Amino acid sequence: MIELTTFISLLVYLIPMAIIWGCYWSWKRWNHHIALAKLSQSIASNMTEPASLHPIINSSLCLGCGVCTKACPEGGILGLINGKARLVEPANCIGHGACKTACPFDAITLVFGTEKRGVDIPQLSPNFETNVCGLFIAGELGGMGLIRNAIEQGKQAVDSIVKFTSAKHSAPLDLLIVGAGPAGIAASLTAKAHKLNFVTIDQATFGGTVSQFPRNKIVMTAPVELPLVGKMSFREITKEALLDFWEKIIVKTKLDIRYREQLLEIVNSNNSFKCVSTNTEYHSRAVLLCLGRRGTPRKLEVTGEELPKVVYRLIDPAQYRNQKVLVVGGSDSALEAAISISEEPGTDVTLAYRGEAISRAKPENREKLVMAANNGKLSVLFNTHVKTIQAETVFLKSNEVISQIENDAVIVCAGGILPTPFLKSLGIIIETKHGSA
Repeated sequence: MIELTTFISLLVYLIPMAIIWGCYWSWKRWNHHIALAKLSQSIASNMTEPASLHPIINSSLCLGCGVCTKACPEGGILGLINGKARLVEPANCIGHGACKTACPFDAITLVFGTEKRGVDIPQLSPNFETNVCGLFIAGELGGMGLIRNAIEQGKQAVDSIVKFTSAKHSAPLDLLIVGAGPAGIAASLTAKAHKLNFVTIDQATFGGTVSQFPRNKIVMTAPVELPLVGKMSFREITKEALLDFWEKIIVKTKLDIRYREQLLEIVNSNNSFKCVSTNTEYHSRAVLLCLGRRGTPRKLEVTGEELPKVVYRLIDPAQYRNQKVLVVGGSDSALEAAISISEEPGTDVTLAYRGEAISRAKPENREKLVMAANNGKLSVLFNTHVKTIQAETVFLKSNEVISQIENDAVIVCAGGILPTPFLKSLGIIIETKHGSA
């Protein structure tokens, strides 16, 4: 027989273990039901397609620890179903990649595109070099639309270029950086920190893609480290405040960025590149393209699109006061444009989207859109295409039915496309990713 003291000792050990085990299984069941409900809602709302970069979970490696679900800055994008991590809100995933970094079992792979939605990406090696030796790409052009990710790519690409240019060469420049958005500024700071002989040019003005965002748009969702500057510790900041922050950095670090200078041609020349711009000619051992996709907006290809009232980005909602405005698209930029214009006095706003549901915008923007529509501030049309644009009207097609609305302005927010002809002229291979790492 077991002695009383031994029995008591066993109880002292087993009872807490049973309580801990019971709490653990209750936690798993609770998380399972929450995640399953989110996934069911995503499927019911036809919001199952991630916009671009997103995680794929290897269920054989995943042990259901839940670390990845807590790591995502957006919150609730991943969940645990039957003890395994799942992407339960695919349309809300914007490619932070924190889940992959946090996973202790290496069960997560980040991929571009899905079977249904392909994403065109230049072919890049792990060090951000294209198939053309010495020609590198970082940031939005390489598929990294998030500011934090673009900054990290800009830094890492230059770290690779430092090794590439370490051997002696005859070119006057070590590096030409093309583009002064988030990736370009980070790359320039990194090049300056490494004491490279470099030049940075940009075809537009200060701020790159960010400068084209609507007024007071909230950007940046995670802290990031910048060379020569330190940590950018804010998590959310307005477009204007971020541009002001960068402008101070450029002045403080004395970065020489040559604005309004467009790259026209890159030619291989004696183990380096001859780069012709609208202003001059550069000879550089390496070239880093930090171009955005918004420079080549995706067009509707319909009659009347060439009219002056058609634009491809919103700068200031106030300019549309007392106007009838059509916004085309289902992205964050489309929703933000429609909502902000609807708040201006006298506006009559219609959002037209070709899909059955908004699946590529953040939850807060979708909620604001529903609220604005319920309050009668704007109208939302799904399964709708623009047929023809005229001076005072627009013809729309929905389920084979043609309708006509009065219109003063059209804002097309259909995203950007790769400058494919330019990239192909350089010999860069473009790949269409359908769930590729």
